[in-house]
Amino acid sequence: MLDKFSSKNLKNRQNTSLVCILFIMVFLGLLACMFLSVTFGAKEVKFHTVWSAIFHYNSALTPQQIIHELRLPRMIGAAIVGAAFAVAGALMQGITRNPLADAGILGINGGAMFVVALCFAFFPGLPYSLLMLFSFIGAVLSTLFIYAIGSASPGGLTPIRLTISGAVIAALLHSLTSGVAIYYDLSQDLAFWYAGGVSGIKWTYLRILVPVILLAIISSLFLGRSISLITMGEDIAANLGVKINRIRVIGITLAVILAGVSVSAVGSIGFVGLVIPHIARKLVGGNYQLIIPMSALLGSILLILADLAARTVDPPRELAIGIMVALVGVPFFLYIARKVGRDL
Repeated sequence: MLDKFSSKNLKNRQNTSLVCILFIMVFLGLLACMFLSVTFGAKEVKFHTVWSAIFHYNSALTPQQIIHELRLPRMIGAAIVGAAFAVAGALMQGITRNPLADAGILGINGGAMFVVALCFAFFPGLPYSLLMLFSFIGAVLSTLFIYAIGSASPGGLTPIRLTISGAVIAALLHSLTSGVAIYYDLSQDLAFWYAGGVSGIKWTYLRILVPVILLAIISSLFLGRSISLITMGEDIAANLGVKINRIRVIGITLAVILAGVSVSAVGSIGFVGLVIPHIARKLVGGNYQLIIPMSALLGSILLILADLAARTVDPPRELAIGIMVALVGVPFFLYIARKVGRDL
């Protein structure tokens, strides 16, 4: 008996060590991606220039201006928004037990985009802090609408009904957004938010964006244990003391905050929240105490690399970052949808 207990403890320690090593490797990969992002672009700069721009900034030097005013904000923006979309997807997949859940697929991004279009039409020149607030309100309203439609059918809300309801609402909101853009001649102004991109992020945006997203992600970490139990089954979770409805409300609220404020900064970038949680789950298992932070790291890496690719594929032209993410996300969505269909 003692030997079996010792063997089990040894195995647990080994697993913990492997997970720690994995997190360290992913974090180092994120740092490497950050370095590549600020070094390469339409104009390549040397390492000492990057170092000086970060730690000894001289506004009189043009190469340092490029690093400090353009590349650093967009790199930080890509990292923080990638983490936000990925954690939002992880929360939604865990709480709804729906492997297809994603802020873009379920129409949450569409609600935020529609309200951004209305702000452009009726309140031009709105401060970014208020634009973020209205974007969040749009995400909340679209989420409530989607849940109301999905729950109205006999049998209640199921993962497939949630996905279908989200897809329908997303299509409706996209059409309404296009209609507002055409009627008020906003197509040029909204082109950035349609395609998605981090080129418009400034330091003033990051002062608001970073604290909000970091606070939401840190809050999400405290839900990890409860979400892990919910994924095992609602009856099991309830018997173990999880207040399921409360966790759902808090989790969905955090997901909506993460998606809504991100859309206000970079537009509607889909598939990050779909792809990344599945990869994180493969790496660290089904424990959401590990899935959420791993999703944050991997989401940052994905969006940084997507932005780097968008800038370097055809310089000096810049492709939409949403296109680069979709090249990965669409095949992955089809694979997951087919897998879910086989399991039904």
